[in-house]
Amino acid sequence: MNEELVIDSAFTSEEIEDLDTSNVDQALISEISSWKREGKAEDNDRYFWHVKEVDQIAKGEKYFVIGRKGAGKTALSEYFNRQNKFDIFAEKLSFKNFPFNQLYSNKNLKYTAPNQYITLWKYLIYSTICRLMLKNEAVDSHIKNELSQLYNDETSLGRRINKWIGKEFGISLFGLSLKITKKDHIPEDWIEHVDLLEDLIMQHAGSATYFVLFDELDEDYRDIVKDEQYQQYSSLITSLFKAVQDVRMVFSNNNGPKIYPVIFLRDDIYEIVQDADKNKWGDFRVDLNWDTEKLKKVIAFRISRAINPNCQSILTFDDAWNKVFGKRRIGVGSRGRNQIDTFEFISRSTLLRPRDFVVYLQNCAEAADGRRIITPEIIKKVDKAFSNYLREEFTDELFAILPDISNIFDAISQLRKWNFSISEIETAYKSQLKNGFITEKNVKFVLQVLYLFSVIGNTPKTGRYVFRYQNREARLNFNERVVVHRGLFKALQIL
Repeated sequence: MNEELVIDSAFTSEEIEDLDTSNVDQALISEISSWKREGKAEDNDRYFWHVKEVDQIAKGEKYFVIGRKGAGKTALSEYFNRQNKFDIFAEKLSFKNFPFNQLYSNKNLKYTAPNQYITLWKYLIYSTICRLMLKNEAVDSHIKNELSQLYNDETSLGRRINKWIGKEFGISLFGLSLKITKKDHIPEDWIEHVDLLEDLIMQHAGSATYFVLFDELDEDYRDIVKDEQYQQYSSLITSLFKAVQDVRMVFSNNNGPKIYPVIFLRDDIYEIVQDADKNKWGDFRVDLNWDTEKLKKVIAFRISRAINPNCQSILTFDDAWNKVFGKRRIGVGSRGRNQIDTFEFISRSTLLRPRDFVVYLQNCAEAADGRRIITPEIIKKVDKAFSNYLREEFTDELFAILPDISNIFDAISQLRKWNFSISEIETAYKSQLKNGFITEKNVKFVLQVLYLFSVIGNTPKTGRYVFRYQNREARLNFNERVVVHRGLFKALQIL
């Protein structure tokens, strides 16, 4: 951490040559300015970087994808959702803006908490597989015609679920099951249809691979501060994990259809999942953690694809980075005497997530305003805008746990420094509490949450900082001084 950041304005002859080179042109900078921070809005055919986790999911070895916001979960789900081969079929179920009360009202009362929704999730998975079977040319035409009458529906997910659990649909589904599976037991409600659909898929889905992708499940997480909502939501998510486990066990025979439901979930939400066997799920879990070297590879890939959308030969990181930023370094410290490279400068403001770098580079490219290269002056200018972005990201993540997060940030801002003792922040916090700006009375709980999300870190000694985004096992040490993440300096008006 440094008190101030100063740009070294002197050019060397080599750096001037960088500015004049025709290899770094406006087309590249313009393309970077069009990058999207949301994976579902990105040109994934062009920019999706094939990581090892893709192969693990594709083979059915992993099916719980866990990572914090911006780590690449949606990019992965979009990749699989775009699979279009003769024997691979996929559908993404997005719960963005979804009416969760519609799910809460359909619990299976034969189970106790938190398992009441396992049946509902299995029913949803199997119904989605039936929809995907309509795309499979290998499925018997008679079966497809029967399924088409029930599942050829392109309405919203909420409307489809509402239809599937309706009485009339149940009667039709039983008629289909009677024709195909030859079972004559009349189900009392949609819950009993789960077994019928399971048999139907087992017998008629062929040997194809079917992906059901659960994404954007955090919509109702925003209200978990209410105890009743917390219990419902945690039970719903826990049931989903157990339902996926059940389905994978049922269809574990390699000779039948490969049914691969996959969950993409934020790591802080995964923490509220309750199950005695949760520790065993690590064998099937992918943790989307990033480090500097891995990020350099994905940045080199993206810049190479920005130059040529179809290139197969990827530039080295240094070559790719220099085409965009040149070789100038940035002076840091009160007088700018210490020189660091531009990548290190930018990375210190991030949480080492792909989205952070996409946003920073995108903003730099927009601020370049027709230049052929992004200069250190532009990087420094963009640093403030990125800081505001990071504050908004933290606010969105933390609001479910700390509804007062905006005022908590104000309490930190009032200290006017990035390095302070626990007692100093407690005093500032209690002042906000006394004035009625904050309702959460337990300041130690607040600090632990801020540390969990890497808003703050510890500094065991001068020049050394411990943040959880760099060390997943780290825990807040109340006996050490606390530092604010550098990316928040500008947004919190520190220094």
